[in-house]
Amino acid sequence: MDTYSLLRQFADSWMLMLMTLLFVGVVVYAFRPGSRKLQDDAANSIFRNEKRPAPRDAETGSRNTKEA
Repeated sequence: MDTYSLLRQFADSWMLMLMTLLFVGVVVYAFRPGSRKLQDDAANSIFRNEKRPAPRDAETGSRNTKEA
């Protein structure tokens, strides 16, 4: 049996099963009961340390962005 046929047969059987199990594992990990707090923290992390909005430029009406 040549290498291509062997790899093709492996990909059609065992690799498909491995990828399916990996997908199911990721879904179960994401929706497990203990992950709610971590997901809420990640969802709200962009609002952390936000005390007030950026000041608007009086002339243009756009937000004042400081360039480094």
